Amino acid sequence: MKLFNLLAKLLDYPDEELMKHLGEITEQVNKLPDISEQETASIQEFISWMDEHKTIAMQEIYVNTFDITPENDLHLTHHLFGDDNRDRGPALIDLSEHYKQAGLEVKKGELPDYLPLMLEYLSSLSDIEVRIFLGDVMKILKVLAENLEKAKSPYALLIRIVENRGYLAKAAEGE
Repeated sequence: MKLFNLLAKLLDYPDEELMKHLGEITEQVNKLPDISEQETASIQEFISWMDEHKTIAMQEIYVNTFDITPENDLHLTHHLFGDDNRDRGPALIDLSEHYKQAGLEVKKGELPDYLPLMLEYLSSLSDIEVRIFLGDVMKILKVLAENLEKAKSPYALLIRIVENRGYLAKAAEGE
């Protein structure tokens, strides 16, 4: 699903390349199949917000939002285990092995529970596989989105899209 690829880019650390191509990303959003008007509006609102900032300012906002504030950490197992490596380590290893079996290599130094990496992985899955995967992280996404909303962060818009995709997946399972 191209939507997850796009969200992965927008939720990753903003670099010069991303900032230069915001207009093209907006065009891609408008061409995405199976995306609601609300999702389109949220992504466009987020991109417009990003476009109001210079790269260095976006990088500072990103670091303050995700790296300095543990409640907003994009490493999802952090929300389950904190920094307890005894419990978190096996979960990270399992996730790495899962990616490896699917042909996705985790870059050296990158943790496999990083949400943008997970979204890249989701983009390669079938709808049923996406439903299963998102079902396992729904509670974390909900808490993360609430934390970002409390902080009045526009990043909450993107997390809500992923979260809502999980609810859509659960609703489709019940059919």
